[in-house]
Amino acid sequence: MTAKRPLTGRKVSLMFLGAFCTIIGANVALIYSAVGSFPGLETRKPYVEAQHFETRRIAQEALNWDSNVEYSNGQITLHLTSAGKTVVLPNVVMRVGRATADRFDQTLVLEFDGKSYFAPIMLDAGNWQVQIKTTALDGTDFRRIIPLIIRGDHI
Repeated sequence: MTAKRPLTGRKVSLMFLGAFCTIIGANVALIYSAVGSFPGLETRKPYVEAQHFETRRIAQEALNWDSNVEYSNGQITLHLTSAGKTVVLPNVVMRVGRATADRFDQTLVLEFDGKSYFAPIMLDAGNWQVQIKTTALDGTDFRRIIPLIIRGDHI
């Protein structure tokens, strides 16, 4: 039978130090991962953009456009309508990416089939963000960010 060693102040101090080092190490790893994966910037000049936000929002709402995005069988489709009629534009650009990281972003130039805009793209299941940029024929900029949730059974 071996004798038990007494619990000394030094042992307790080392246990506390080890626990705090583990907690701090985990926090540092999580902070590094969060800061390294999130782009953080929506625009380089947020103050200037904010000054014109309301004017652009009113002009965009006056277009009365509805936008809807669907994904199926390796193809993303944008339905852009006004009063139930398809909006026909020469240049519609779409950026698709994850909501929290920019390394998955892909910029697509959409094709038009007379009813909707589409492009081939392979997306994994999860939370995606679709950013639409185009200009109306009267020169009004149209910008829309649409969340796109892809379930694992729809890939």
